[in-house]
Amino acid sequence: MSPDIWRLVAWLLAGGLLGAFAGQTQAGLLCAALGLLFWHYRHLRRLLRWLQVRMDEAAPDSPGIFEEICREIDYLHARHRRRKRKLSRVLKQFQDATTALPDATVILNEDGSIQWANTAAAEFLGIHWPEDAKQRLTHLVRHPAVVELLNNPAPQDQSVEIPSPSKAGVHLSLRVVPYTGHQRLFVARDVTRLHRLNEIRRDFVANVSHELRTPLTVVRGYIETLRADDKNCPAVWRPLLAQVEHHTERMAHVIRDLLLLSRLEQNEQSAGREEIAVPDMLGRILAEARALSGERRHLFSLEADTGLHLVGAESELYSAFSNLIVNAVQYTPARGVIRVRWYGDEHGGHFSVEDNGIGIPEHHLPRITERFYRVDQGRSRETGGTGLGLAIVKHVLQRHEARLHIESTPGKGSLFRCDFPADRLVSVPADREQKQSA
Repeated sequence: MSPDIWRLVAWLLAGGLLGAFAGQTQAGLLCAALGLLFWHYRHLRRLLRWLQVRMDEAAPDSPGIFEEICREIDYLHARHRRRKRKLSRVLKQFQDATTALPDATVILNEDGSIQWANTAAAEFLGIHWPEDAKQRLTHLVRHPAVVELLNNPAPQDQSVEIPSPSKAGVHLSLRVVPYTGHQRLFVARDVTRLHRLNEIRRDFVANVSHELRTPLTVVRGYIETLRADDKNCPAVWRPLLAQVEHHTERMAHVIRDLLLLSRLEQNEQSAGREEIAVPDMLGRILAEARALSGERRHLFSLEADTGLHLVGAESELYSAFSNLIVNAVQYTPARGVIRVRWYGDEHGGHFSVEDNGIGIPEHHLPRITERFYRVDQGRSRETGGTGLGLAIVKHVLQRHEARLHIESTPGKGSLFRCDFPADRLVSVPADREQKQSA
């Protein structure tokens, strides 16, 4: 039997006997119960005081069930200390590892406030730990790309580049990945060397293109002169000169695209704020596309909201829209259907080109906007494509805060859609529209 039961029996027996001698048995039992209750209360107070302020000292010397409770608390306390030491070691190892990383690493709470940052974050982002604890990251790193990245529902699929806010001449690549619970890991990597290599590459391409343009113009002039001289140009030379002229034109087209792409890459700022009548522009582009189609006689359809204009750089948008329509002409069989649309909805403005051509295999789609990337090398040479058209489209859309959406099924056709933000749209009143058309 438990010692506490024996203690209870002994107290009640003693109280009953003393009460019986005094002729007050019930009073004796009541006094014994009160005494036992006071004894328990006293030991409970000692236990409470030990739990509150003296956990580091030895447990109070209390008999019975209090001794078992103290022993169990001691065991749990020791286990808690072991776990705390283990967690401290793991946390220190994590902090040592992230501190040693060359990448700036910041742990963010769900609301974007800073929970922890390594030393590289101070160098590249100007975030100092623990001084900046609980501060919002966007309050310390003020850049629109950072706000967009943090608001992206799937940030792990996106990375952005910005100049370092605290270290001049340094360019950073930013990524956000999910962390434990609702936390996120914000990582900034120094890509200055890669950025400079890209600048060197762009400058090289631009310089070479400029240097090639002059001799190419001279060659084209000589070819045109020879072909126009019926007396001194032998008939046997004419097919050869026609072939040289064809390849010269193709090279001139490549140089024009390279120069345009280099200019777009070097100017990363937002495009101009010129109001553009997109339906009129599409009418001109479709006239050129019909001439390009020639004997293949593609069927063109245009659906354009004449009351919806776009704010941007007209020459750049003309190039982007023209590239998408020309691609549809080149990769759609004779008498194929090419549908062009310009419309707006609650999400913004949309320009789309849909065809029923050869389509694009899915594994090519992630790389299709890379410069000189070709899905079919042989067919691209046949159609005269440069492999730069979609790269130009991508950079033009970036300068207009727009995105390119591609859907394609081999053998069934493709859909290319440019999605523009609502703040770049202008609704034209009907009376103004009639005046412009007049």
